[in-house]
Amino acid sequence: MDDREGSFVAVRRISQGLERGTVYNPSSAEAVPSAAWLGRGLSCVCAQRRDSDANSTFDLTPAQEECLQSLQSRIDVAYDSTIPLHQEALRELWKLAFPEEELHGLISEQWKEMGWQGKDPSTDFRGGGFISLENLLYFARNFQKSFQDLLRKQVGDRSVWEYPFAVAGINLTFMLIQMLDLEAVKPRTIVGATFLKFLSENEYAFDLLYCIAFKLMDQQWLSMRASYMEFNTVMKSTRRQLERELMLEDIMHLEDLPSYALLTQ
Repeated sequence: MDDREGSFVAVRRISQGLERGTVYNPSSAEAVPSAAWLGRGLSCVCAQRRDSDANSTFDLTPAQEECLQSLQSRIDVAYDSTIPLHQEALRELWKLAFPEEELHGLISEQWKEMGWQGKDPSTDFRGGGFISLENLLYFARNFQKSFQDLLRKQVGDRSVWEYPFAVAGINLTFMLIQMLDLEAVKPRTIVGATFLKFLSENEYAFDLLYCIAFKLMDQQWLSMRASYMEFNTVMKSTRRQLERELMLEDIMHLEDLPSYALLTQ
């Protein structure tokens, strides 16, 4: 992400992927145009409220209200590169992603291998905050195979210009916050109210839904044979599918969602 506005640069796929330990830097002749990315760039994806929900609010049980406030407190935490806890979380993410490669510093060209847009990942956290790093860590800890498959683009017939893994993850955090209307005092959508039932049973429901969404997004990417110009379209499709699955009558837990079956540990 640069300082002009939320944007991303597509990652070019060479053969079956970048060789480990190398960073691909396109020449000026090969540079691709940036596409709208975080925050404002995803407004067309995230601000989609049904007319029937526009003037609605849903009452919460005391337990649901407490869980929502706890999650909102996580959402409110900005990533701060001066906080040791945040620094250690970023180092742990690297170790989980590339356990055999030593990280040379929190500011390093190595971070581009993970799909950050520059050598300092902290500049990419503006749209998602610290929770977006927590989401990536939860994914890496609990579904290591799926995490690695997506990180290294190991599954499927991939595009020449691939989405950058880490920044795509931040987008998913932002999309879920908007889709579930998590910054409201009370949920104003049926989907948001339904999610709070899962959250009251599992404090990590948001992190788990994030993992499901990431794997679903990649599946949509592959099935649509998408490239970087279609990323917003893929995100819209991912959101619609998640909403449909959350509203299925027989879903008692997030593990019951059809897309949960895409995850492998």
